Amino acid sequence: MHCDLDTFFVSVERLLDSSLIGKPVLIGGASDRGVVASCSYEARRFGVHSAMPMRLARQLCPEAKLVRGDYDQYSHYSNLVTEIISEKAPVVEKASIDEHYLDITGMDKFFGCWKWTQELRQRIIKETGLPISFGMSINKTVSKIATGEAKPCGEQKVSTGGEKIFLAPLSVRKIPGAGEKTCQLLQRMGISKIITLQQMEPETMKRVLGENGTGLWKKANALDDTPVRPYSEQKSMSKEHTFQQDTIDMEFLKKIMLTSVDELAFDLRKDKKLTSCLTLKIRYSNFETFTKQVKFPFTSSERILSEKVLQLFEKLYTRRMLIRLVGVKFSDLISGSYQTDIFQDSVTDLNLSMAMDRIRVKYGVDKILRGISL
Repeated sequence: MHCDLDTFFVSVERLLDSSLIGKPVLIGGASDRGVVASCSYEARRFGVHSAMPMRLARQLCPEAKLVRGDYDQYSHYSNLVTEIISEKAPVVEKASIDEHYLDITGMDKFFGCWKWTQELRQRIIKETGLPISFGMSINKTVSKIATGEAKPCGEQKVSTGGEKIFLAPLSVRKIPGAGEKTCQLLQRMGISKIITLQQMEPETMKRVLGENGTGLWKKANALDDTPVRPYSEQKSMSKEHTFQQDTIDMEFLKKIMLTSVDELAFDLRKDKKLTSCLTLKIRYSNFETFTKQVKFPFTSSERILSEKVLQLFEKLYTRRMLIRLVGVKFSDLISGSYQTDIFQDSVTDLNLSMAMDRIRVKYGVDKILRGISL
């Protein structure tokens, strides 16, 4: 099973403010430099979509209601849904703040998987008030595509043996992981529907797109043996540096702290997580250890987190003694699918972080650094 909360941020805001129901809604930063975190179906009819510059979105849909967004509320409702699912399903994977995979293999003999799934979906809607769509099939890929076809607030079952028939007439853009550039390349090859991709030779796809081509061919042919991984919430992530020689060099200390923040922020985005609490630890040469923390809106932006760690250091470093250890920790983590702080960062900040992340993922974390880390 795959389930996805429909326009999750918008749906939560409508629970809190019923005047937003039926109206075009934009979630995100209020300034023209902000980006759209989420938008309602009413706004999408005007061509608005997630990650679009807010200025353009407001030009396309000037009558839209703009809401700043509250990640605390989104996290709260996400956890409610996770609790309901985890109470009933034997194996649950939380893929993001609004998506779950369920493995209900073997339950047919007791309940009937489809009937059980329909009852679970109705319970989530009744207890949370949130619209949710479900897709059911033999694997993750087909189930996720089925969920997309079931939206808004629907359910779709793909019977065993009918997976390729179900996928055949759909656009290749429906395949999870098929990005814009890949789809454009496939279009130039005359491949717009999944049925055409199904008929291609896997070796041909590999020559054109490498391993990604093989993966796309497998997904088009409903081949996916990726398991549902049991959900476990990571509580924190941290980095500590113990110096070979105790120091009071402020530039060196700032370099260490900012490098730690940069690496941890990349880990956040790679794991699709956000943090709302930063803790700084320093240990003096006499082994006395002090910590201080600060709370803030959920983010994974190294720009914001760098500002916070330097502010903490100014407040924490009061002894004017040599320092032997510095540690940075992010806590209060939640799942989130955005690469930077979607409410405060500009489009430029967003694109910069995404570009650096792509290089790090492809070539290694140490292949691109900020100047402060040199």
